[in-house]
Amino acid sequence: MDDTKRTELEELGEFGLIERISNNFSNKQPSTILGIGDDAAIIDTGDAYMVISTDLLTEGIHFDLAYFPLKHLGYKAVAVNVSDIAAMNAIPTQITVSIAVSNRFSLQAIDEFYAGVKAACAHYAIDLVGGDTSSSAAGVFVSVTAIGTVAKDLVTRRSGAKNKDIICATGDLGGAYMGMQVLAREKQVFMANPDMQPQLEAYEYVVGRQLKPEARMDIIHELRELNIVPTSMIDISDGLASELLHLSRQSGLGMRVFEEQLPIDNQTYESAVEFKLDPVTCVLNGGEDYELLFTIGQQDYEKLKKHADIHFIGYVEKEDDRPGLVTKSGNWVPLQAQGWSHFKQ
Repeated sequence: MDDTKRTELEELGEFGLIERISNNFSNKQPSTILGIGDDAAIIDTGDAYMVISTDLLTEGIHFDLAYFPLKHLGYKAVAVNVSDIAAMNAIPTQITVSIAVSNRFSLQAIDEFYAGVKAACAHYAIDLVGGDTSSSAAGVFVSVTAIGTVAKDLVTRRSGAKNKDIICATGDLGGAYMGMQVLAREKQVFMANPDMQPQLEAYEYVVGRQLKPEARMDIIHELRELNIVPTSMIDISDGLASELLHLSRQSGLGMRVFEEQLPIDNQTYESAVEFKLDPVTCVLNGGEDYELLFTIGQQDYEKLKKHADIHFIGYVEKEDDRPGLVTKSGNWVPLQAQGWSHFKQ
């Protein structure tokens, strides 16, 4: 009789599963500089590093085709992978795209998906160099692998933050999560009454943040021009709190952010209030914004202090090994990863 206890994937979560898989493998090639555990793997190609990242998008988990146009899906599938390349301070060069679809999709539908892929390739100046196509029993599965390059002295990992570094976030946060809430609500309204038309005009910004996110390659190019190399960096896909915990754990240092410094758009704030959600919670745990979270040395502050789209939200501290939020009232609250959770039933 087998007394082995069955372990549910929900107990480990995505990152616990990744760690378990990673612990069972060791790198054997000298060219493998960094394997599992960052936004992308790092491969030594001689004069420079190659960075490689793969993401899988699953219908019903990552997107709902009831309100997600296939062209937008194609664009987003590329953008979220380019965002991982950006998080390594690298420049994307090529992608491969694999897709599995059921027979409910027509040739014209697949053309729409690849039109979005093509638009993203043009926007980020990258080449589609391969992939795979397959059938599926039900639904759509999309897997994109992105490849980029970076000079060896410019590569940025999650693990490089230093004591007293300044924590920076680009753009604004929480918008993609609120866009998803709006789209889900309008879907329910439509299902209850197909004669009702979606009311999205007042939510154009947050809906756009969900349906067509952009990788912040503009910031990477600007940092190059200013001769700034972040000490650590990650893209914000699973929520600000989760990403801060990653940087903190891999850098081995504490991090303190301030509620009053968190960047949030007015439409995101107002939408959260309308949905009876705490706007700060949406910023911390919403996810899918694909902005960049990074740390810089004190000496680089002057170069960025007037940048309209880079916000200084906190600092790295050696004394406390757990990230926390300082509220407007001055209270310190430990951060918890409560954003996107895979395998949760």
